[in-house]
Amino acid sequence: MSQRPITEDDLHAYVDQALEPERRAGVARYLDDHPDVARRVAAFATQREQLRGALASIADEPLPAELNLSRIIENPRRRPLRAWGVVAALLLLGIGGLGGWTMHSLLQEGSNGLSALAQEAAYSYGVYAPDRVRPVEIRASDSVELTQWVSNRLKQPVRVPDLSVSGYRLMGGRLVATSHGPAAMFMYDDDHGDRLVVLTRPMNRGEQNTPMVPQSTGDVAGFAWADGGMGYTLVGQLSGDTLKPIANEIRKQARAI
Repeated sequence: MSQRPITEDDLHAYVDQALEPERRAGVARYLDDHPDVARRVAAFATQREQLRGALASIADEPLPAELNLSRIIENPRRRPLRAWGVVAALLLLGIGGLGGWTMHSLLQEGSNGLSALAQEAAYSYGVYAPDRVRPVEIRASDSVELTQWVSNRLKQPVRVPDLSVSGYRLMGGRLVATSHGPAAMFMYDDDHGDRLVVLTRPMNRGEQNTPMVPQSTGDVAGFAWADGGMGYTLVGQLSGDTLKPIANEIRKQARAI
């Protein structure tokens, strides 16, 4: 008999370690065959740990006496209004459980993880790469000014990657607005007119160092990672095999700052 399809409920139960061993093994095999879903599940796990860390101090607190069920039963005549307050609190807890899926969706959409960073880079690529008049605000001839400008705005030392060894020359760059603050965008092209975009910005505390992973949005593909509190992504309309060694070169140069 064939295994039943893997559902969204299975993925969340997998993250919560709530599956039976056989089903968990089946989900693991599914993730091995679907790296895009595996990346999403990894993001779920990161969010879970962040929430656990944020709420750890509250979780360790003792249960308030007012919410002790045995005490409520033993004192049925005591302050009826407070009893209604307890009922309301319990209802809110139930609603909170049901609303977990909605909150998860909001967390996922609002996450400033690597997927969001890569999407921001893809958007910037879509806006500026086709521009044949002014794709960058500060040109490569003023790279010293560009470096100082973006470093000051990001409040982090930023190095403009040198991709000449990969056959790409710096065109220039600009600051772009994202929902997570300003980001530095650098654009490159080669002798064939192919353009690449490198986007970098500070990451949140839980994603200071994250391994490089492939990302794609529409016809724009690339790689994203985080090192030392800064997120980096390289995107372009090229294959992953072509982009990965360039991404590795950018990472090597950034680590030398």
